[in-house]
Order: sequence, then C-alpha cells, then structure tokens
Amino acid sequence: MNLITTHLNADFDRLASTMADRKLYPGDRGRATGEELLLSSSLRNLRTSMKERLPKRVFSKLEQAGELADHMGVSAFVVGGFVRDLLLGIENLDLDLVIEGDGITFARALGRREKARVKVHERFGTAVVIFPDGFKLDVATARTEYYEYPTALPTVEPSSIKKDLYRRDFTINTMAVRLNKGEFGALIDFYGGRRDLKEKTIRVLHSLSFVEDPTRVFRAIRFEQRFGFHLGKETLALIKGAVTMDLFHRLSGHRMLEELIHVFSEEEPRKIVARLAKLDLLRFIHPALTKSLRLATLLRAVEDALDWYTLLYLDRKMEQWVVYFMVLMDVMPAKAVGETLKRLAVPARQAEKIKAAHDESNTILRQLAKRPRPRPAKTYHLLEGHSDETLLLLIAKTKLESVKRQISAYLTTSQHIKPSLTGADLKALGLKPGPQFKKILEQLRDARLNGEVRTEAEERELVKRIANL
Repeated sequence: MNLITTHLNADFDRLASTMADRKLYPGDRGRATGEELLLSSSLRNLRTSMKERLPKRVFSKLEQAGELADHMGVSAFVVGGFVRDLLLGIENLDLDLVIEGDGITFARALGRREKARVKVHERFGTAVVIFPDGFKLDVATARTEYYEYPTALPTVEPSSIKKDLYRRDFTINTMAVRLNKGEFGALIDFYGGRRDLKEKTIRVLHSLSFVEDPTRVFRAIRFEQRFGFHLGKETLALIKGAVTMDLFHRLSGHRMLEELIHVFSEEEPRKIVARLAKLDLLRFIHPALTKSLRLATLLRAVEDALDWYTLLYLDRKMEQWVVYFMVLMDVMPAKAVGETLKRLAVPARQAEKIKAAHDESNTILRQLAKRPRPRPAKTYHLLEGHSDETLLLLIAKTKLESVKRQISAYLTTSQHIKPSLTGADLKALGLKPGPQFKKILEQLRDARLNGEVRTEAEERELVKRIANL
C-alpha cells in the first residue's frame, strides 16, 4: 500500500527514468515524456478554432478569464475534455479552468468582475463560477495527487500545470490551452495527447493507473467506443491485469454506479456493454451478469425503442441510464437484482422502477399478448402507473407487433385521454360528492378509450345510466 503513496510523492522529474513500475505510457514506447511547455510559436495556436467554434459569449468569457489572470499574476488554462473535443471538431461547452496559483481566489475575483455567483469547495481547491446568463465555469487550483491505497480517493496538493495534467486518466485528456492574453490559444501537450488523437488511441499515462483508480477502465472503454478509437497495446494489457487482480471488488458501489450511469448515458451504450462483456468486466457488476445472446438482443432492441421515443419529442423527463440498467437486471435472477441495487446504492426512486420492471414486465406482456387483444381500457389499466422507462423496456422485450402498438398507443395517446365531464358537472347533474365520483369518472374515461362514448352529451347519458338518474 505504501508503495503507491511513495511513488506518487516522488520527484516528478525523476518519475520516467527512475521508476520502472511507474513507467509512462504516453506512447507505445514511452515517447514525449519530458517536453517543455510548448507555446504558439512552436505548436499550433487554437485561438482561431476557439473563436470559430465557440459561442461568442463563451469565447468572451475565456478572454476575460485570461485578462484577469494577467492582472492577478497567475497562469490560466482551459483543460481536458474541452481541448480534446476542440481538436476533434466536437462541440463541448463543459469548460474546466486550471490556475497555477490560488484557483479559489481567482474564481471569486472573476465572480466579482462578472457579477457572477461562486460556489466554493475549499477541501479540493475548486469552485464553480455561475454567470448571470446561467453559464458555468469550473475553476481549480493546479494540483497533484497521490493515493494512500488502491481504489482510494486521491489526496491532492497544489502544484504546476504539468503535474496537474499528469494526474489525468488518458493522454488525450492531458492537453491544455493557455488563456493569458499574450499567449491566448497556445496548445500545451506534454504527454503526446494530440498524436494519440491523430492515431485514435486511448492510453494511460503510467502502469499503476488502473491500480490507483479502476473506474478508469470503464472510462477507457467509453472513450474507445464513443470516438471509434482503440486501446493502446500496453493499456489493454493493463486492463486485463486489473481484471485478473479483481481490483473492481474494492470499489464502492456508489463509484461503480457513477461509471455505469456514464456508460448508459452515452449515445451507443450497447457497444460499450459488448466491449465490457468481451473483457470479462460485467461480472464485477454482479457475478450473475454474463455475456449472452439474450442480453445482446435486448440491448439492440432497447436502442431501437429509445430512438423511437426520442423522435416523439415528449415534454417529460426520461432517464436513459435507467432503461439500460433495467436491461441488465432483466437477464438476472430476482435475488441478484436486489443484491445489485443494494450494493450499488441505486437511489430509491430509480431502484423502485428497476425492481418493478424486473418483477412485473413478463406478466404485463403476457396479458397484452392474450387473444382476443385486450380492449384499450384494459391496456390502460395494465400500463397505468408504470414509468416511461418501463414502457420502453416492454417495447424492447416483446417480439409481437400488436403488443408494441398497444404500448406505443398508451405512451403517446391513451394515457392522456380524460372524460369531458368533471366532478363539478356530476354535481350539477344532481349527484352527491363522494367516492363514487372517482369511480364514475374512471368509467367515463374507459368508455372514451373503448370508443363507447365520443361526445360530452353521450357522457351525460352514460352517467345517467350508471347513477340511475
């Protein structure tokens, strides 16, 4: 355990040459480990790209941050995923600033200058600047970190931009752009990130990367599949080593859930799950979860269902990650589902949906598949109260087009159908308010769904028959 702490506290400049088990992997042969800060005179300046691709208000905020950094005598950089995506031509307005100096003091000064709110996290040396237009800018002090033991959360200390970038997960995320006015837009690339982008390669920076933080394995596969990249040879070997060492069992359920939510929030989670299965990683979610044709088929079907749902442009929130989680749980026994939800500390609201979908989906589908086909009101009662996530799982699970049509009709139309008459109308007809009102209104709705009444006048006639008026 102490070995990791010792390694991470070692003098940074001696790491590559003196520690074989801390070997840098910015490339297959450990290239580009000692480059000095490269300014715009010797490497492409990204100012023009930033100005062309960023909204004017966002570009202006970065310029203002650079001017403030000059005024305060500190160095400011935008780092990480933004720089990666800028070079890939992908829009990314999730901006992270790193300050060589006091990041919190800088954030507060920026907040005062721009009349923005600032939320501070003293322990981590970070802050969020929330501008009047709602735009958010994350600000952090340049820092290094070390791990007391494998899978522990890191201990952080103030440091330089070079060390700050070194603590990141993959080389493609280690690039930065300087914001100070005289060098605004200068790309900083100590660890070969731009070359790895060009070569479409995901690489860790050193051999203990997955030992320190096994969740990086999930991130590596996410990025590999998202961008259509490949894992570097050594990186792939290190992932296989992490699997053999069973490092993932030491992760807290909360951290594992966070990574799974990221996986299931990607555009194509199916490909990521397939890769996880190939690398024997699914069993770390639960031993009962293994690669299977049923899982692969259901993942593809739910992908189609979600594509259809997206095109509906419904004005309500649906959590994609919950749908995919339901898929994983659907191929597992009930006991394993309960164990998984508990171990991963899935929030109660989502856990309830997932458990209900697992326990009830097959029964619902059998009822919907009965002949003769259930009347619309019967379908309504079978599906009433179930979440959109559950309905999408049902659409994915059934192979019967008639059942898919029933569920889609409920989702898009019938669940919103109500009778024209209200409780006030029933009272005006001479009925005494009470529990019977709810029953009568439900009967009116069912009659509407089944096409037995179509007008308000027909509803009134039905009420009279029901109440013997």
